[in-house]
Amino acid sequence: MPRKSRASLLAFASLLLAGCSTRTDPVTVSPAPAALARNGTDHVLAGPVPDLTSYELLRIDGDGPHAIDVARAADMLAGFDVVVFGEVHRHAGVHYAQMALFRALYARHPDMSLSMEQFERDQQGVLDDYLAGKMGEVTMAERIELWSNYGTSYRPLVEFAKDHKLPVIAANAPGMVVRCVGIEGPQFLTRMKPDQRGWAARELHLEDGPYKDKFMGFAGSDAGHGGDPNAKPGEKRPPSDQALRAFAAQVIRDDTMAESIADHLQKNPGRKVFHTTGYFHSDSFLGTVERLKLRMPNLKIAVITPMENGDEAKPKITAANLKSGTMLLVVRPLPDPYATEAEARAAIKKQMSQRQENKCEL
Repeated sequence: MPRKSRASLLAFASLLLAGCSTRTDPVTVSPAPAALARNGTDHVLAGPVPDLTSYELLRIDGDGPHAIDVARAADMLAGFDVVVFGEVHRHAGVHYAQMALFRALYARHPDMSLSMEQFERDQQGVLDDYLAGKMGEVTMAERIELWSNYGTSYRPLVEFAKDHKLPVIAANAPGMVVRCVGIEGPQFLTRMKPDQRGWAARELHLEDGPYKDKFMGFAGSDAGHGGDPNAKPGEKRPPSDQALRAFAAQVIRDDTMAESIADHLQKNPGRKVFHTTGYFHSDSFLGTVERLKLRMPNLKIAVITPMENGDEAKPKITAANLKSGTMLLVVRPLPDPYATEAEARAAIKKQMSQRQENKCEL
């Protein structure tokens, strides 16, 4: 199955369940950043990323991408108020880069806060107790549902924050609220109990625009998620009610994460925030990023966007890639979970079947 088709299917599947020489040494300072070679209208790296634990970090300038190490990246990003690190969940190279950059940013600006999609607002009290040493990790895990890859992917970030007494923002909306919005639509928020309403953003931004178009492009490709099975290839039809509810469920995450960051900054002037999230929420400065800008227009926000083309002989950076972030993180793609398009669609169908069994219960 062509990589582009696999990538679209896998990106859509992830939505249903809710994104020079390579260095792994985060402290060695490389020579001044060098512009990548040109190949027509594209830029190319000299060679492939060697393995799944490695990465190539690229700074986007007016004249194109430049290879850059973590130290120089941190020097540049220290001038931003918020750094949004879009991730490929479960990718070792991405998580190594996250940790290296967070550590380097802290060294330059100790008043850092860590904001995470991987924790939900109703879990903030338990998370705070853990950070304060009032409970152990096992007890925390018994009281809140940690992501299955917490130990390898997110524990290093949280433990670094704990060791240095940095706040960790449980930024996301609870999964059950997201599911309820997906089932009932945004009007579900009006019937939440007063003590629960604060778990989700006070205001949703469901307007038309590039982000909605992007989401509907994924949703429209699958009949089980609101797409029209009778639509011809390339034909555009109005989104179904199911697709609109799915978009509202997506947006409840984006607006809640954006509001969580904004509220924290307004209460803690002078702090900087490092936010981890699936790259769909931040790619091309959309999703959470544009919603944060609506709340705090003067913020300087940097976006790091991963690219899974590091296995190519000379990984290519296109003009479209240059618009997807302040920096790009080139990594090798994860192993294909599905060998054929039919296999991938069968997995999505199974997920949809499980989703239809969900009930809205708070």
